[in-house]
Parts: sequence; C-alpha cells; structure tokens
Amino acid sequence: MPDKKVVLELENGTRLEGNGFGAHVPASGEVVFNTGMVGYVESLTDPSYRGQILVLTYPLVGNYGVPASGDPERFESDRIQVAGLVISRLHEDTSHAGAARSLSRWLEAEGVPGLSGIDTRHLTLMLRERGTMLGRVSVDGTEPVPMFDPNKVNIVAEVCTGKPQTFGQGPKRVILVDCGTKHSIRRELLSRGIEVVQVPAEHDYTGERFDGILVSNGPGDPEQCPRTVEILSRAMALNRPIFGICLGCQLMALAAGARTYKLPYGHRGQNQPCQETGTKQCRLTSQNHGFAVKPDSLDSDWEVWFTNANDGSVEGIRHRRRPFLAVQFHPEAAPGPFDSLDLFDRFTEML
Repeated sequence: MPDKKVVLELENGTRLEGNGFGAHVPASGEVVFNTGMVGYVESLTDPSYRGQILVLTYPLVGNYGVPASGDPERFESDRIQVAGLVISRLHEDTSHAGAARSLSRWLEAEGVPGLSGIDTRHLTLMLRERGTMLGRVSVDGTEPVPMFDPNKVNIVAEVCTGKPQTFGQGPKRVILVDCGTKHSIRRELLSRGIEVVQVPAEHDYTGERFDGILVSNGPGDPEQCPRTVEILSRAMALNRPIFGICLGCQLMALAAGARTYKLPYGHRGQNQPCQETGTKQCRLTSQNHGFAVKPDSLDSDWEVWFTNANDGSVEGIRHRRRPFLAVQFHPEAAPGPFDSLDLFDRFTEML
C-alpha cells in the first residue's frame, strides 16, 4: 500500500508526523519505548504491551522479516498485542531464512498501524524527561480516536486465557496463572517435565491439585486486578511454592500486603542490569514493565532479592522462610540474554 501521512499526537500536545505502514487505521494507548536492538517479533506479540503504542529506539527495524504465523519459537502469543508501532526507519527485507513476510505486511494483516520516519531518539528523550504519556495515531482521512489509558482498566482480562487448559505431563503439576503469559514461560516449564495447568487470571485454583504456582507477566496496573490478588493471598496460606514474573511479582507483593507504584518511564529492553542482594553478581535481563514494588512497604517476612543497577528499583522479592519468590524481569528472555534461566530450575527444585 502507498505511504500515507500519519501523525503521532501525545497528551502534552506534541505532534510528530511520519509515514504510515502496516494498517492505515487510527489507534491510541500509552506511548512507551523499548531499547532492545533485536526481537521485534517477540516484543510485538508480548501481551504485556497490550494497550500501548511501542517506540523502538533501534534505528533500523524490519531487516530480518517475520516468520510464518504460529512459529512456536518466535511468537509470544497468538497475535500482535501492541496498539501501534513507531520506528525511525522501516526495512522491508524478507531475506532471512526463517522469514515468510515483511514487518509491514504482518502489521497490515493484523490491523495494527505503524509509523516510520520519526526521530525516535528525540521522542525517547521526551518520554524519559516527561514520563510515559498517552498518545494516539491519526491517519489522513480518518477521525482521531480518544486517548486510551490501559492503566485505568483491568486490561489483563483482554489477554488471559478464557478457560483452564492443561499442557504436558509429568510428576509435578504447576498452576500457571495467566495474566497475559508469554508462550516462552510455559515452554520453560514444559521443558522441565512439568504438567502445566494454565488458568485465567481470576480463576480460583486454590481447591485444585497442584505442587506449585507460577504467576505470569501481563499488562497494566496491578491494582486493577483485585480478584487475582485475593485468590493469590489465599493460595499463599497453602504454603506451596509460588514464583512470580513481572506483573506476577507486583501481584505477589500486593497479596503480601505491600504496595506498588508507577515508574516514570518503565523498563523495556534486553539490557537491564540487576544485582542480587548480598552478592556482587549482576545479571543482564530482559524487561517490560511500567510498575514496581515499593520496598519500604514490604513487611519483615519479605526481603528485596534483586535491584535495578540503573535506578535502584526493586527487581525481585522473596519470603525469608516460605517458598515464595518473584522477579520483575523476564528469566525466560525471548528476546534477550539467558542469564536467568536458572531461576526456573530453582522454582522446579522447590516443587
């Protein structure tokens, strides 16, 4: 399709004009940036980006195309989750051995607008100074849509499974609380010979048979998920192993009586350094979150497990005596470094 003039409008009145690609439709959401150099297929299908317009800081995007739909190693959900995509320069190459189509054709097929020709460095610096903002993408000839704030609703309900599903077989059974889980999290559990029962975020699993619980990643403000927190709080009383990832970390903190807050511009990328408390070890981690746990709100039964080496924010918590642990980063990577895959081993050893 020929390029159309497209405008990204931010809630502070800033208007950035570029060329449209993908679907020529309007969109709105929270405008956030990701500092990763690769991994746009995984990022665009990550349910944690639901309701967000994603800005990629790397200047050239699309140069290795997109795999065929359903590639189990590259897609993190069954569809593109972002509301829109903003990049500096679009490359329409599909020469990679695993590519089946271009990035633009993929977005077009799934009804997601793209905007290229934007100074993403300038936009990223603006978001770092002002903080994340709501925004909308407007296309020539279409009516602009209202600015949508995904943090004001329980957007987890849009991305979690509709009913319990069982995957794999094994001597141990884990409840995967699906708040918008990435496929890679389930794959890591299955690769360790675990039977996985994936349940909706508000499903009450406390009376079912299981050896452990994994609370997944997902989009939005954790305080919009009171039912999930209430069930998790009752599950903690059962004293079985619980592992939280990303949003799951925040939900575990709320279930333990702690509080969360919104970061100025979040952590999104594959290069976030996290230091383990009491050690000199620093892991490079893959991250995608806009909220964090307030460390001073944790009671004495809990401790900070990891901190972000850039801003000192909480990147992991654990209970001092009970088998509860959680990290704010993504140990499954996809994309990103594999420094933290051992955390899945640690969890499965607790079962």
